[in-house]
Amino acid sequence: MEQKSKIVLFALSTCQACKKTKTYLNDKGLEYILVELDTVDTDSREKLLKELRKYNPRETFPTVVVDGGAKVMVGYDEQVINGFFNQL
Repeated sequence: MEQKSKIVLFALSTCQACKKTKTYLNDKGLEYILVELDTVDTDSREKLLKELRKYNPRETFPTVVVDGGAKVMVGYDEQVINGFFNQL
């Protein structure tokens, strides 16, 4: 799959749905920026949460942001994720 889009994955290191999303992205060979909010210091976490709220005010995980918010996917559902990334 040729990739032209910038993908950011907001996740938690302990979140099973986040792990499934990471596995999906890796299996598809997609490059992405991984932001695990529970593995950063408090100051960084606050800044990252502020960024996450722009795309997902409920702050739920995983949240996938494509091209600065042009597309946003929250949660993990196999059918949804397949359709979401097939449209990139």
